[in-house]
Amino acid sequence: MDRRRFIGLAVATAAAATPVLARAPLAHAATAPVDTLAAAPAWKNVAIYGGGFIPGIIFSRTRKDLIYARTDIGGAYRWNAATSSWIPLLDFVGYDHWGWNGVVSMAIDESAPDKVYAAVGMYTNSWDPGNGAVLRSADLGATWQAAPLPFKLGGNMPGRGMGERLAVDPNLGSVLYLGTPSGNGLWRSTDSGVTWAKVTSFANAGTYRADPNDTSGYNSDLQGVVWVTFDPSTGTAGTRSQHIYVGVADKDNTVYRSTDAGATWSRLAGQPTGYIAHKGVLDHVNHRLYLSTSDTGGPYDGAKGDVWRYDITAATWTRISPVPSDSADDYFGYSGLSIDRTNPNTLMVATQISWWPDDIIYRSTDAGATWTRIWDFAAYPARSFRYTMDISAVPWLTFGASPALPEVTPKLGWMTEALEIDPHNPDRLLYGTGATLYASNNLTNWDKSSQITIKPMVAGLEETAVLDLVSPPTGTVLFSALGDIGGFAHTDLTKVPALMYTQPNLTSTTSIDFAELKPAVLARVGNSDKTALPNVNRAGFSTDGGSNWFQASSEPSGVTGGGTVAVAADGSAVVWSPQGAAVQRTTTNGSSWNAGSGVPQGALVRADRVNPKKFYGSSGGGFYVSTDGGATFSATAATGLPATDAAFKPVPGKEGEIWLTGTGGLWHSMDSGASFTKATGITSGVNLGYGKAAPGRTNPALYLAGTVGGVTGVHASDDSGATWRRINDDQHSYGNMGTAITGDPRTYGRVYLGTNGRGILFADAPASGGGTGDTQAPTVPAGLTVASTTSSTVALSWTASTDNTGVTAYEVLRAGTVVGSPAGTAYTDTGLSPSTPYAYQVRARDAAGNTSALSAAVTATTAAGSGGGGAAKAQYKNNDSSATDNAIRPGLQVVNTGTGPLVLSQVKLRYWFSGEAGSTAYQTWCDWAAVGASNVTAQVVAAATPKTGADRYLEVGFTSGAGSLAAGASTGEMQLRLNKSDWSAFSEADDYSRGTNTSFADAAKVAVYVGGALVWGTAP
Repeated sequence: MDRRRFIGLAVATAAAATPVLARAPLAHAATAPVDTLAAAPAWKNVAIYGGGFIPGIIFSRTRKDLIYARTDIGGAYRWNAATSSWIPLLDFVGYDHWGWNGVVSMAIDESAPDKVYAAVGMYTNSWDPGNGAVLRSADLGATWQAAPLPFKLGGNMPGRGMGERLAVDPNLGSVLYLGTPSGNGLWRSTDSGVTWAKVTSFANAGTYRADPNDTSGYNSDLQGVVWVTFDPSTGTAGTRSQHIYVGVADKDNTVYRSTDAGATWSRLAGQPTGYIAHKGVLDHVNHRLYLSTSDTGGPYDGAKGDVWRYDITAATWTRISPVPSDSADDYFGYSGLSIDRTNPNTLMVATQISWWPDDIIYRSTDAGATWTRIWDFAAYPARSFRYTMDISAVPWLTFGASPALPEVTPKLGWMTEALEIDPHNPDRLLYGTGATLYASNNLTNWDKSSQITIKPMVAGLEETAVLDLVSPPTGTVLFSALGDIGGFAHTDLTKVPALMYTQPNLTSTTSIDFAELKPAVLARVGNSDKTALPNVNRAGFSTDGGSNWFQASSEPSGVTGGGTVAVAADGSAVVWSPQGAAVQRTTTNGSSWNAGSGVPQGALVRADRVNPKKFYGSSGGGFYVSTDGGATFSATAATGLPATDAAFKPVPGKEGEIWLTGTGGLWHSMDSGASFTKATGITSGVNLGYGKAAPGRTNPALYLAGTVGGVTGVHASDDSGATWRRINDDQHSYGNMGTAITGDPRTYGRVYLGTNGRGILFADAPASGGGTGDTQAPTVPAGLTVASTTSSTVALSWTASTDNTGVTAYEVLRAGTVVGSPAGTAYTDTGLSPSTPYAYQVRARDAAGNTSALSAAVTATTAAGSGGGGAAKAQYKNNDSSATDNAIRPGLQVVNTGTGPLVLSQVKLRYWFSGEAGSTAYQTWCDWAAVGASNVTAQVVAAATPKTGADRYLEVGFTSGAGSLAAGASTGEMQLRLNKSDWSAFSEADDYSRGTNTSFADAAKVAVYVGGALVWGTAP
C-alpha cells in the first residue's frame, strides 16, 4: 500500500522516509456475466477533511477564485467558491493507471483559463509499474485527455514540493514546458500538451539525490528539473515569451535562463551556490526573480538555506534571507514563496523545515529588505503571535497533543512548500502542510499590527490512505485504520470527528477489529517510531465501544510494525500478527502476550464471528485454523489459494463460513477453511466485506473490490456470490482502491470503501440499483413502555412504526447511546446495576437507511438485588511500587463470605484516592482479571464530600458475564489501573485506600456494596 510518510507533531528532526510498496494493480480478464447498474449510486466521502500533504496550490492570475490543489497520492482538486469546498478531479483514474493519482505539477493556460494541465505519476522506481503522463482538460478538469510520457514521474517522491515543474507560456498557450526527474531533463510541447519532446539544448538534468546509496531507487533518484517560470513581459499575446527561467536540483547550477524562447539556455551568472532553488517566483512588473533555497530537496528535511532576489535589469543578486544561512540561528531551509500580485513589493516565504517549535512564515513589504515573522519569542519559552487559529471545522488537527511551551497546539504547520497569496485578493493566503490546507482571509492585518486568522480550507479535499475499516452491528457506525493519522470513530458519516485515536497515538493504524458478539470490545494495532517514542506500545484496546482506548502495557519482543489483529467473537482473546515477530495471543488486553504456534510469522489473522475459540490465518497460499483461542494453529488441506496478497473474512453469524479473494479470483469455504470452492467469473480481487442482508435473505450482502466478468470495480452480491452487480462506474474508479472495504450491518446496500489517498467513501447501493431514491423516514415509534425489570435487566416494548417501504430495524438508545437493534417491537437490556434509573428512547430505520426521530423517553429503575445474602469482603494488594508516578495500580479481589451464591453484577467496590493537581478527567482499565477483563467495569467518581486522601474513588463493578460467586469463593485477582488524561503525577502516600502490602490481604478501607448497600469496609 503506497502512502506518504506523515511526520507527526512529536517529531523534532526528520529522516528520509520510504513509503510502503503498493499492491499490484488488477489485470483485466476474459468476459463473464456481470450485471452493471444502469446508473451507479452516488459515492460520498466520510468526512475527515484533509489528512495528507498538500505540495502545490495553483491560482489563476486571470480568473478570480480559480484555484487548484495537488496532492502526492490523492489526485487533484479544484476550488468551488459557491460551496466553499474542493472538487476532486481525478476519480476516473483506475487500477490500470493508479500512479496517476500522484500529481507532480499543475498549470493553467492563462490565455484560456478553462484549460488546465496535470503532470502525473507516483513513483520513478519500480514501485509504480507505469510511466507518467501529462493530462489536459479544456473544461476546468471535468474531463481529461492523456499524453503518455516515455518515462516515469514521481508525485510521491522526494522533492515533490518543489515547483511548479509544469508551466504554460502566458503569451502563447500552446507552448508548455515540463521539468522531469531521473535524468530526463526538460521537455516541451508546442501543441497544447498533445505531444512532447525533449529540449535537447537544455543540458543539465540535475545532480542532486537525497541518498545516493538507497538501493530501492526512492531516495537515490535524481530529482531533476524542478520548476519553470516565464517572464510574460518579454512577449506579447500570440507570440512566445522570450525569457524563461528554469530551476534544477543542482547545488552548483540551480538556475538557468533562455532569452530566445527556449532555443538556447545558459546558467544565470552570479547565482548563489551550495543550495537548491525550491521555488522561482518572477515579478514581471519590477523585473525581479525571487528564489527560496534549501540544502535538500525536502519535503521532510532541510537544515540551511537562503532567499535571493535577482534584479533582472541590473543583473545583480541580493541575499534577502530573513535568517541567512551563515547565521547560527538558521536551522532550516526555505521553500514556500509567493508575491502579492497587487503589490509585488510584498512577498512571503516559509521555512523548509522548522519542526520545532513550529513552522515560520515571514512577510516583507519592501521586496525583502526587512521582514516580520508570524511568531516571535517573547520571554522564553513564551511566544507572541501575529495570528490566531480556528480549527473548529477540523478539530482533530490538535492531534490530541498537550505540548510544553514554546510548542503549542495546533501547530502552524510543517512541510510548507505550497504558499500562495491570492493574485486577486491581497487579504487571502493559502498554504499547505503535511496534514491540511490552511487559509487566511484577513492577511493585511499582519501589516496593521493586528492578528490574522487562520482556518482550514479543506472541505471536500479527502486525502487519507485507508488501511482497514470495520462497521459493528451496534454503537459507532464506522471505525477506520488510516495511514499517517491513525484513524477515527465515526458516529456520523457527515461530520469531522473531534480527534483521532489516542492511547496509543499511532502514526498509522494498520488493522482494527471488534468482538462480533460483544461489539464494545475492540483492538487496533499499528506503527510507531519506537526509537523516538519508546513508551508507545503498538496495540490498543477498548471495552466501551471505542469511547475510550488504553494502550497495551507490554509488547512482544521483536515487533517492528502493526500487522493485523483479530478479536475473539466474545472478546475473550486477541490474536496479533505483528511485523517482525511471531503471531501472538493475549487474554489480558496486552498485559502479557504468548506466541502462538503452527502459523507463519506475518500471516493475515481473523477471528470466527461466532465461535470465540476459533481463529484463522492465511499466508503463502496456505490456510490455518485455531480451535483453542489462538494458542495453536494447524494447516488445513486447502490448496490453490493465492500465494500473495490474499484477503479473507469470516462471515458474521455463520460459524466456519469464509470468503477469500486475491490474485486469481474468489474462493468460498463452509468448513472453517478445510476446503475452498472457487467462484466462477471472478478473476481477481483486492478485498471483500459484508453488510446487512437484503430483505428476505439470511446471508449477508457480499461486497468485492475486484474483477467480475472482466469488469474491474466495486461489486455487490446478495445471493452468496451467485450473481453480481457493479456499484461504481468508470468515472469513480479511485485508483488502487479496495485495500479496505466493508458493508454496513445496519443498513442494507450501504458499503464503505477505503482508498489509497482519496479517503473513505460510502454509497447506498441496494439491488434496485443506484440507490432506492427513498427519502421518507419511518414514523416515530409510539407507546414506549417498560414491560418489566429485574435487578439487572429492563424489558421494553413499543408500537410498530410505519414506512412507505417497510421498517427493517429499530434502535434502542440508553442515555443517548445505541444498545440494541432489534427487528421487532420488544427489547431486553441486560447487564445493568441494581436500584439504578435508566432512560430509554427508540427510533425506527428503513431499508434505505432513513431514520425516524426519537421516541419519547421512558425511565426504568432496576430492582434491588438480593446479593445472595449480601455478605462479601474486599482484598487488596499494591501492584505499584512507586507512589509518585502517573498511574494508580490497585490489585483487588472479592470474596463471598455468605452462605449462598453472590451475583457479581450486583457488586460494586470503591477504592478512594486523591487526584491532586492536573486534569480532572480520568482513564481506567482492567489490565487482567481472573473473571475476564471484559467482565469488569471501572470508573472514577468524584466524592460527594471530598476529604484528604479521598476526593475521588475508583468504582469497580461487573457485567452479567461475570456470573455468580459461590459461597466462600473469590473472584481472583483484578489488575486495575487509572491515570489522569494529561498523565500528570499522583502523590499516593496519603491515599485513603492505599496499602503497602504486595500480597492479598483483607482491606477495610476498600468498600463493597451489594445491591447498593454497604456490606464491607468503612468509607472515609
